[in-house]
Amino acid sequence: MKLEIKICRRKSMFLQEYWQSILFETEEENATVAHALRQINQTKGIVDTDGKEVELPIRFDCSCLQKKCGACAMVINGRPRLACDAALKEFVKKGQVRLEPLRKFPVVADLIVDRSILFENLKIMQTWVSGSAKVPEKHSDEAYEASRCLQCGCCLEVCPNFYAGGSFFGTAAFVPTARLLSSLPVEEQQAIRAQYKAHVYAGCGKSLACRDVCPAGIDVDHLLSSSNGIAVWRHHG
Repeated sequence: MKLEIKICRRKSMFLQEYWQSILFETEEENATVAHALRQINQTKGIVDTDGKEVELPIRFDCSCLQKKCGACAMVINGRPRLACDAALKEFVKKGQVRLEPLRKFPVVADLIVDRSILFENLKIMQTWVSGSAKVPEKHSDEAYEASRCLQCGCCLEVCPNFYAGGSFFGTAAFVPTARLLSSLPVEEQQAIRAQYKAHVYAGCGKSLACRDVCPAGIDVDHLLSSSNGIAVWRHHG
């Protein structure tokens, strides 16, 4: 298997980005984009398609390589995906795979972005339990579905309403909040309902682009409907 890997590179957030193409070849049928980047980084003296030596390493976030942590999220051929879940054989017919950093976050270097805004938004949403909480059986499906969120940021990349620093926090904040809404007793929901109304309900245009790119396949439609019912309609006003 042989194809061109075209990478959007930037040495630091203060320098101009540029594109670099590398011919990559492997005999591993199930090799992924993450595998290719790791292999390239381990190859001394590798050159690009212009014959120039590639400055290594190509920087990208990587942890579990098993579609569980969300660290390796990037834009692959125009679509936000996890590099560990993007098989190279998908791109063989095209002969090229284009790698870019997520664009809704500040670029740190190469394919690494600063996603700290996700976690700051979770703090504002108060997505933690101060006491005990038990998931009612009728909400167990919603709680389980919400627990599968990877906080990768793919959903925010395609969301037309989200931008870093904006009042709409997007699906990455909504899903963990949905888990709490389905678990907390009604008398303890007031603060989180208020944050949900301000930072999710008020800004969501329901384009559901997030549903189509979620690496975990979370049922966003169902969670959104359920959470709106708990946070807004059952407590209107």
